[in-house]
Amino acid sequence: MAVSTELPEAGSPQEQEQGTEAPPGPGLRYNSPLVQVSLIGLVCFCCPGMFNALSGLGGGGQFDHTTADNANTALYACFAIFGVLGGAAHNLLGPRLTLLLGSLTYPLYAASFLYYNHRKSQTFPIIAGALLGAGAGLLWAAQGAIMTSYPPPNRRGSYISLFWCLFNLGGVLGGLLPFSFNYARTDAGSVNDATYGAFIGFMLLGAALTFLVLPPARIVRDDGTRATRVTYSSVSTEGWEILKLFTNWRMLLILPAAWASNFFYTYQFNNVNGLLFTLRTKGLNNVFYWGAQMIGSAGIGYFLDFGFASRRKRGLMGVAAVALLGTAIWAGGLANQLRYLDGEFPDKIDFKEGRRYAGPFLLYFSYGLMDAIFQSLIYWIIGALANDSQILSRYVGFYKGVQSAGAAVAWQVDTHKTSLLSQLIVNWGLCTVSYPLLAVLVLLAVKDEDYSVSNVDDGGKEKDTKMAAPSSFH
Repeated sequence: MAVSTELPEAGSPQEQEQGTEAPPGPGLRYNSPLVQVSLIGLVCFCCPGMFNALSGLGGGGQFDHTTADNANTALYACFAIFGVLGGAAHNLLGPRLTLLLGSLTYPLYAASFLYYNHRKSQTFPIIAGALLGAGAGLLWAAQGAIMTSYPPPNRRGSYISLFWCLFNLGGVLGGLLPFSFNYARTDAGSVNDATYGAFIGFMLLGAALTFLVLPPARIVRDDGTRATRVTYSSVSTEGWEILKLFTNWRMLLILPAAWASNFFYTYQFNNVNGLLFTLRTKGLNNVFYWGAQMIGSAGIGYFLDFGFASRRKRGLMGVAAVALLGTAIWAGGLANQLRYLDGEFPDKIDFKEGRRYAGPFLLYFSYGLMDAIFQSLIYWIIGALANDSQILSRYVGFYKGVQSAGAAVAWQVDTHKTSLLSQLIVNWGLCTVSYPLLAVLVLLAVKDEDYSVSNVDDGGKEKDTKMAAPSSFH
């Protein structure tokens, strides 16, 4: 199928006001939501995807986890601030510049651990972690606004799963890098320079891909509707709207899920993959951890778009499915954790050990599956709250900010050598508390109707812009 590189003009003032124009016709267009969401997926494949593979090794690929714990504390503390501010930056700078500034901080972080391999000084990794926190806040706010506002409302779950698959493919490939580069180093504690060099190369490629991202005004869906209304914002407006998020009941219901959604990474990466397995097996495990995320996101995305005629029922059943699966996986995690309550596991497991490897591997694979379905569900719910990219960028920014604050706390909890059983119980409890609150949010805020621009205004009240719902909703 040919890809058209001719980009349509913005349209007449009447067309811009109504947000529609003549259907663009068949063909895979560069300015279609599908291509642009795929492009964002490739950027995240190269930057956050590779970062996830690096973090998944436990300790950033280092035998001693202290440096990575401190760097990640700085990272997520800054991410908590810039995650909330990222929506404002997107509305002021536009997606391309916001993504570029954010993506450039990823190779700097990987380079800091290459430096640490030789100098053993924590200063550079901690500073790079703080800068990455700011950059990640920008990148994820722009990504969230694009992913939740560009797709047709009745296909949002499918687009989220498409993005999640592309993004986590980076983690899959990123897991193969340390596995292959360190295959023969069975007794090594830290990964070699070539591993960090490969991560840096992919991350720089991701930064270059941001130049291909189009502004929201150029995005047209296949039915001729514009993906989002484009208006210009101001610093004062964004500052006021950010403050209002902390009193928005929708965001308060999402808050526990947001806090939990990255809190469990520290436990899973450092104290499951990082403690139980040999160096080369950690890399192999990450291939399957992020591969499980691709499977999970594809499954939950299809279910949330096509599972039931009612969008609200799909959301409620999605919450129920995630709750049941998540509870079963954490129960398996508890059974595994009881094997090494003292946090010591000297006889590392290698992937060649067959039956001894199978159980812990399946658990770690399941952790990846759980993460994908949990976060995809949250994104789908956020996307169902509004269609306007400015509102959604603020909502996603709030979600990422709270998520990152939780992660910053989790990394420090691990630094202080908190009991691993306590860490598991807290993670399990946070997830469990979030399920009924997400169900309440779906009941109160997710409608079976579609809206032309947004179903809520910035104050959280429903607008009078309702249109006839697509037949697929009924």
